[in-house]
Amino acid sequence: MSLDPQIETLLKQVAAEGAPAPESLTVAENRAFGRSFGSLAGAPVPVADVRDAAVPADGRDIPVRIYRPSTGAEADLLPVTLFFHGGGWVFGDLDTQDNIARTLAARSGTIVVSVDYRLAPEHRFPAATDDAYAALAWVAANAAGFGGDAERIAVFGESAGGNIAATLVQEALRHGGPRITLQVLAYPAVDRFDDSPSMYENATAPVLSRSYLEWFWGAYLSTPDQGADPRVSPARTEEAAGLAPAVIATAEYDPLRDQGDRYARKLAEAGVPVQHLPVAGAVHGFLSFTGSVQLSRDVLNQLSDAVATAFN
Repeated sequence: MSLDPQIETLLKQVAAEGAPAPESLTVAENRAFGRSFGSLAGAPVPVADVRDAAVPADGRDIPVRIYRPSTGAEADLLPVTLFFHGGGWVFGDLDTQDNIARTLAARSGTIVVSVDYRLAPEHRFPAATDDAYAALAWVAANAAGFGGDAERIAVFGESAGGNIAATLVQEALRHGGPRITLQVLAYPAVDRFDDSPSMYENATAPVLSRSYLEWFWGAYLSTPDQGADPRVSPARTEEAAGLAPAVIATAEYDPLRDQGDRYARKLAEAGVPVQHLPVAGAVHGFLSFTGSVQLSRDVLNQLSDAVATAFN
């Protein structure tokens, strides 16, 4: 189908500002661009409580933000969803996708722990994935301290955060825990060496072009051969059986579309319960457009509802 009309209008407004191609910008300039995405989310969704905390890991602290929904009694232990923001492993923080985390908490009825993992190029692979596993282990050990149930954990990631979430699920299986009930992956990057049709059909797509994707990979990886590591390309794992059930959303006008499709099929063939949600008319990153795009609100609600359903 054609581009969603509300997304098309929004993209025209952004294009009218005349910004240069993002892959031609510096890391600092791209981070400023990423922060501007937060303004597209609309008014903050209310939740019962938001507080910042820190996860100790190998002599450093990983900042996290904990959102408690207005659901259940204060004494109830609620399921926990770890959230990993997008931004190509280079930008994004606890603020840029704050409203995704808020919507997820409010709609799913789970406590959301948003993870401010280390960013490239200052901290290249595997820093982000190491931080993700440290955050998961911390939640499993400390959930009761913030009203969470350590036996009921989901992960939710979008874009590069989807890559991190998919990798985390595999790492948890390899390490024998902590157990993850559900993985939600929104337009995830799961194969560094993807050469499928969508990489060509959407090579010059808005928000994420193929050249911009290459810019991100160059910032994230230290050597080309790291792309074959399943912690970089989770779709290349040979150990898919036994992974947590998955909900995978892909966008029609996204170079990453086909690799998300293929990963959904791979999981299903390995016996993993999978719900694949191909979103027609959407572009990469569209969950950040909830301020003006109904499709973005609808899909984010649908993904949040899938989390709620996993724990009911």
